[in-house]
Amino acid sequence: MAVVLWFLNLKTISDIVLATISVIELIPILKDMYEDIRNGTYGIDILAATAIGASVLLHQYWAAIIVVIMLTGGESLDEFANHRARSELDTLLKNSPKKAHLLRSGKIIDVKADSLKIGDKFVVKPGEIVPVDGIVIDGNSSFNEASLTGESTPVYKNPKDQILSGSVNLEGLITAQASASAEDSQYQQIIKLVESAAASQSPFVRLADRYSIPFTVMAYLIAGAVWYLTGQPIRFLEVIIVATPCPLLLAAPIALVSGMSLASRHGVIVKTGAALEKLAEAKTIAFDKTGTLTHGELEVDDVIATNHTNQKELATLAASLEQFSSHIVAKSIVNYTKKKNFKLLKVKNLKEEAGMGLIANLRGDRIIVGRFDLLKREGISVPNNFEKLTTVSKTSVFVSRNDQLLGYITLNDEIRKEAKKTVTELMRLGIKHVLMVTGDNAKIAKTIASKIAIKEVVAEALPADKLRVIENVKNKPVVFVGDGVNDAPVLTASDVGIALGAKGSTAASESADMVIMQDDITKVVEAYKISLHTFKIARQSILTGIALSLILMLIFASGKFMPVYGAVIQEVVDVVVIFNALRAHKLKNI
Repeated sequence: MAVVLWFLNLKTISDIVLATISVIELIPILKDMYEDIRNGTYGIDILAATAIGASVLLHQYWAAIIVVIMLTGGESLDEFANHRARSELDTLLKNSPKKAHLLRSGKIIDVKADSLKIGDKFVVKPGEIVPVDGIVIDGNSSFNEASLTGESTPVYKNPKDQILSGSVNLEGLITAQASASAEDSQYQQIIKLVESAAASQSPFVRLADRYSIPFTVMAYLIAGAVWYLTGQPIRFLEVIIVATPCPLLLAAPIALVSGMSLASRHGVIVKTGAALEKLAEAKTIAFDKTGTLTHGELEVDDVIATNHTNQKELATLAASLEQFSSHIVAKSIVNYTKKKNFKLLKVKNLKEEAGMGLIANLRGDRIIVGRFDLLKREGISVPNNFEKLTTVSKTSVFVSRNDQLLGYITLNDEIRKEAKKTVTELMRLGIKHVLMVTGDNAKIAKTIASKIAIKEVVAEALPADKLRVIENVKNKPVVFVGDGVNDAPVLTASDVGIALGAKGSTAASESADMVIMQDDITKVVEAYKISLHTFKIARQSILTGIALSLILMLIFASGKFMPVYGAVIQEVVDVVVIFNALRAHKLKNI
């Protein structure tokens, strides 16, 4: 409208419109400056506010409006690059246990999970989520605690054992007594940890702000010196107008948007520009184990046969029974024999002992496949040296024929082939500190870590333990890479949380700052390379803008150019900065 009025020769009205718009835009800038000062921080708005205010006071309205346009444009880009809402708490709440089967006077009553009190007896059916923490008083079954520990191996529970809310009952009917209310149970504690972590994240100094103070001081010194030497306020404006911080405001957001776009093309969703900036500055990367450094799926590690059989026969007998079970261990053994092309045998009178194993007749022999305790219960003769195997990992399956132990099969979570390459490449690129943080037992965790060049291991860690580990890391910023619900709090608390979202939990993906959409951990390296490239370009663009602004300040200090020309030329600088920042959109040899 002001342009139309100006062409209609209504310059006075045009000036009033321009001045009014400039003052209106100046008010929120001054308000933000005041809030920054109150919080003990300093941004880069003071130069823009000075340029707009001085332009209005000295009746240089077109100069003022040009600064306003570029300033608001830069802020819009910054907001676009940094504000993508996350909804991890909504996801966690959605998946939290809702109902419970209360046992009262011998009858089962369906109630809300949060109505259970300590001491109440409740029933958990196969396939259901445990509503509150409790102690098993009747029945036995295997439970999937992956949502709590991240470990895919089921945990067998007997009477007097503790079961945790959020875990899934895989097999038998369980009766338990509540040992905590819903509010104080394990799953709700995870939700509270996410809330606390989100609230306690420390502020991060943006790249542009690091250069703002020296740039501002220099601009005021040059402009002030010219005003002092000439005694003409207009000379102050002529210098300060080409010192407006648009290059600083524009360079980082545009580079960030370009970097985020580049990352998305490579299968990495970056939710905020700040996350990309923090990743570029990262000194420490911590990895979860199961599903992150490993595949999160059990595979047969070894087949140990006694003198009474051989490996092929042992595996065939085990798989012949296990093919009728839906247990994760059973599937792994059957898959092993399929890969080996072993022909499975026909069994009769198959009986599954919930959480213990299988018993069947095969070619006239009584075959037992399952836990060590099952064999002992059935009176199988066990050599003395096998007694030590009672402490073997829960992923060991024993096989007997008639009254004789034939051997056992061990299973492990296979390490990703790209895990070691990922760790070594990150360290080569500049990461100083790499560690593994896992809920698995120490022996297995250390064995896996040694194979992928990770020296520091924190094992048997629950969500709260993982949180403490990350908080106590000295070399920051710290990045955490995980994939489970149990990782949600630490993904939120770390400076940068990266989730493997291809088959990981929704809660982990929502809690993370970055989500890798493919089941490929090497994408962590690609994300790190993109972050380094993005901020190399952003820093280069900012320094280029500062250098050009300083040259223009010296030129306009001569007093030979009007302020409006300075505002226009400053936009040329902005264009140069923009085109350079857009280079972050491409990266060769990633």
